[in-house]
Amino acid sequence: MGVSRSASVALSTLLAGFVGYEAQAQGLDVRPPENRAIYAQSPQVQPAPPASDAAPTIPVARNASVDAGAHEPSKPDPSAAGAGPSATATGPDANPSSSGPPSASEAAAPSPLPTDPQAAAIATRLADPKPLLARLSTKDREAIQAFYALGAFKPVWILDGSLTPAAKSVAVRLAAAGEDGLTASAYPAPVLGTSGTTEAQIADADLKLSAAVVLYARDARGGRIHLANLSRLITPVLDLPAPDAVLARIASGGSSAGSLLQGYNPAQTGYLALKARLAMLRGQSQTASASSVHLSQGPVLKLGMSDPRVPALRSRFGLETRTAGTLDAGPGNSESYDAGVVAAVAAFQRARGLPSNGALTAQTVSALSRPDPAGRTDEAEAALIVNMERWRWLPSDLGRDYVMVNIPEFRLRVVRDGRQRDEARVIVGKTESPTPIFSGLMEYAVVNPSWNVPPSILKNEFLPGLARDPNYAARRGYEVVYRNGNVSVRQPPGERNALGFIKFMFPNNHAVYLHDTPNRTLFSSTHRALSHGCVRVEDPFRFADAVLPEAWSSDRLKKLIGKGERQIRLSEKLPVHLAYFTTSVDEAGTTRTLPDLYGYDIRMKIALGLSPGSLLVARGSDGKSAEARRSLQRKPTTVTARTGPALTAAPKPMADARRARIREVNSDGPVSRAMAERPPAGNGEPDLWTPRPGRPLNGWW
Repeated sequence: MGVSRSASVALSTLLAGFVGYEAQAQGLDVRPPENRAIYAQSPQVQPAPPASDAAPTIPVARNASVDAGAHEPSKPDPSAAGAGPSATATGPDANPSSSGPPSASEAAAPSPLPTDPQAAAIATRLADPKPLLARLSTKDREAIQAFYALGAFKPVWILDGSLTPAAKSVAVRLAAAGEDGLTASAYPAPVLGTSGTTEAQIADADLKLSAAVVLYARDARGGRIHLANLSRLITPVLDLPAPDAVLARIASGGSSAGSLLQGYNPAQTGYLALKARLAMLRGQSQTASASSVHLSQGPVLKLGMSDPRVPALRSRFGLETRTAGTLDAGPGNSESYDAGVVAAVAAFQRARGLPSNGALTAQTVSALSRPDPAGRTDEAEAALIVNMERWRWLPSDLGRDYVMVNIPEFRLRVVRDGRQRDEARVIVGKTESPTPIFSGLMEYAVVNPSWNVPPSILKNEFLPGLARDPNYAARRGYEVVYRNGNVSVRQPPGERNALGFIKFMFPNNHAVYLHDTPNRTLFSSTHRALSHGCVRVEDPFRFADAVLPEAWSSDRLKKLIGKGERQIRLSEKLPVHLAYFTTSVDEAGTTRTLPDLYGYDIRMKIALGLSPGSLLVARGSDGKSAEARRSLQRKPTTVTARTGPALTAAPKPMADARRARIREVNSDGPVSRAMAERPPAGNGEPDLWTPRPGRPLNGWW
């Protein structure tokens, strides 16, 4: 069963030898019964014995190892340290009359190793600063240490010198990590020898398998990339599982442990469609002659052993049925796992990112059953993997009812009871002011909203205008408030309000929301990245019908227009997911590709190791990559996996003409610069530089 993180940290701290003074003063033993032998000490501090007689000890937990790639240093948890600021280790025979803080030598005294040799080996390996896995964080390692402490440092995956059924199942799943767009070499499963395995080797193997399981579960839930390195506007709350809960769940899963571990990957239909498409692409890139071989599970094979599975291996690698005879020796046994087979297996392991020791392990058997992947990850595969990764940013449960906005698609969908109820075109943030990526909860809507001009727009646009003309804002219908030396500008409700007639609020740190707009002609444009970050909805009243309580129909809402600001709360908070998918697969098996609006694809490819380059260079000083700028010039494309209609229609001539007018106004030429010098027009949104009515241009919101 799982253990809470607070309990784990507390027990980890107990390992360091800290117990409350109150317990010591009363002669009480507050340690868990199963761990008392670990902490047993003599009632008095004795001089250290000679080096030759000294028993190995566990260093204090706060000085435990820091793995390579750790993101933050290990810190003691004062809340878990027992009774108060002064605490020390006590034994069952502690002197009840002793009181007061311990000496420095007492406080730093390490706890002795467990009496069981195997447990002592695991405790020693945990105290060794040598990394378990390169990307394992310090916090994860400390959680693993606490988990093993709960079990008195007994092995989790190895019993009587052999891997448990759970360990074998996990090893197969780790080897197949590529099926979910992960990298199998990042989760190496240890290999046990057939004989002569020492306690130290078992300890190292057991801990490394635990580390691989923890890292896989974390990566499957989106922990592979530090999202702040991609953009400060990518801020989903990742559902990263606690290491102790993962280990407790998987280790007790028996032969189903691998399936349980795979279950940390997303299960949404969109993710599974991308995964199936990835398998199809990789399958198409194989040669039929050396695709796969299915072997039964069995003991680990090493040089010199014999096994009935060896002939199939020889056939798979194109080796002779048996080694040829010589004058000194007859022909070899076809079932002999000789040097030729070992070399072929080792080369195969290197190609698959597995430990290349030449031993036929459970991981290798699993990898042999799948076709060889392509020599490199091509652009199509990389695009699928990148978008599979973005599904990990969403909650594992999207909700029975939710709103999904796909930013590059300029489209919003409303799902009710698991079925799509409605969809609408939307306008999203410009490339210089992207719409953020995160999930929130819609709580209420506001009819006849007022608009408070954001500080950035106030500083850059309104204050210069007010300096030139004190009536600059008033003549355009804005209210200017001077208070304590500060200036704020508010646009009251009305037809010209930048937010339109209604806005839908899901409170968040980015201060973005869904709302109406007075400039509805912009929705006819194909490229609708025109806002300052918020999402404008094409038909807000139809959208309100889909998300607000049934009592608030669109007809009833329209009757409120012009009657003052009115807030309408939802009966239940509605999840809103602002997502960024540039590749998707529909129910007909058609792969749809959209332009990389904000240049995030190339950054993710670099971060995931799918493309060479520097992430800092990819971000660039303007926040956009060269690939993003090129992609904006390309039209959305469709790639049909099998015969079927394309999902994107050719643009109409009128729409082309409308886009041409927009490009003219938004170009970098003299026309746009001249318009940029003009004050906000009296109609439309505040910065719709409209020299004459009816010409749609970009807006703030």
